[in-house]
Amino acid sequence: MRLSEITGSEAARRLAASETTSEALVAACLERIAERDEQVRAWAFIDRAAALAQARSLDRAPRRSRLHGVPFGIKDIIDTADLPTEYNSAIYRGHRPKADAACVTLLKQAGCVILGKTVTTEFANNHPSQTRNPHNGAHTPGGSSSGSAAAVADFMVPLALGTQTGGSVIRPAAYCGAYAIKPSFGAINRAGTKFLAESLDTIGIFARCAGDLALAMEVLTGRAGTRPPAGAPRIGLCRTPRWSLADAATQANVEQAARALERAGAAVRDFELPAGSAELFDRHKVIMGYETARALGWEYRNHRSELSATLKRDGACRAPSTTRCANRRGGCVASSPSVCARSISSSRRARRAKRRRRSQAQATRCSTAPGRCSAFPASPSRTAKARAACRSPCSSSARTRPT
Repeated sequence: MRLSEITGSEAARRLAASETTSEALVAACLERIAERDEQVRAWAFIDRAAALAQARSLDRAPRRSRLHGVPFGIKDIIDTADLPTEYNSAIYRGHRPKADAACVTLLKQAGCVILGKTVTTEFANNHPSQTRNPHNGAHTPGGSSSGSAAAVADFMVPLALGTQTGGSVIRPAAYCGAYAIKPSFGAINRAGTKFLAESLDTIGIFARCAGDLALAMEVLTGRAGTRPPAGAPRIGLCRTPRWSLADAATQANVEQAARALERAGAAVRDFELPAGSAELFDRHKVIMGYETARALGWEYRNHRSELSATLKRDGACRAPSTTRCANRRGGCVASSPSVCARSISSSRRARRAKRRRRSQAQATRCSTAPGRCSAFPASPSRTAKARAACRSPCSSSARTRPT
């Protein structure tokens, strides 16, 4: 087995035992990248000399963590002061942040090597990146953390960071055949990450075994590792409210995995999501769309021509779903998704009209007590509309403003 093919935890063990060096490990990863990245296109930027210099310096330094000397790839949506951070957008070509993101700083403090920046889809959104699936170049690697998943799966780097707003960690990991974790929201500090949807974005990790993920989580969260629970692992099989949308092959794959886990000794049981969970899918889409349009408001307003057609189309109008803008039928041409003159002005007009109707109804109530009007004996209140229909002279129908 080549040195680039070992897992992060095995690399950590060998480094701790002085069976290899960080420089040798980084050199092996760079060699693999040189061999394969023209086909896979997983990397946005690598500084070979700087990566080797980091490794040599760490080989001479005291060990700072169990992952000391182990290289990481960093998704190019996460800021790095020593490497460009371009978000896969022409708007940010050559952009060099002044500071590392919090997660990158934590890795450096732990003695990890920042090998390079991995490819992201444009602003971690839906426009496909140049990355290819390492197992079949005609297939997608999944997005938006395309480069991180492909680089780990193709033995270019043992560990990498990604981000997830919808499925951008677990999806590319599944497509490329890597291990990954999308931790609880906020578990890994997000400072220095370009937001797509602030209330959803989560930093995740790619690796080649579950043990690697546990070690990386220790470094990035500061929490001590936990021992696996005694006895058979308990695993739930959830057929979500969208289960019927999966094709037969996908459903069979999931069922087969559950049976394989049972044969291996796991306790597998079916479970259903709580009532109302079916609505989460649509609500997630609304929240993500709304927040994305606002997070990228500066780019839409100032560099719209440099955005992909996908992003311009998806972000053209993000009016709340309860306000149906008539302009949507013909395609919104607003220069900024967060400022749509038509949707805003029409909704304001509707609110003003509603307030006028309410005030008119309150100001023209009949002083006759409910149920005593000869014209409308069953009417519980005298609205302006009811009184307009009344043609009989009624001295009590004097319109009085309520006190």
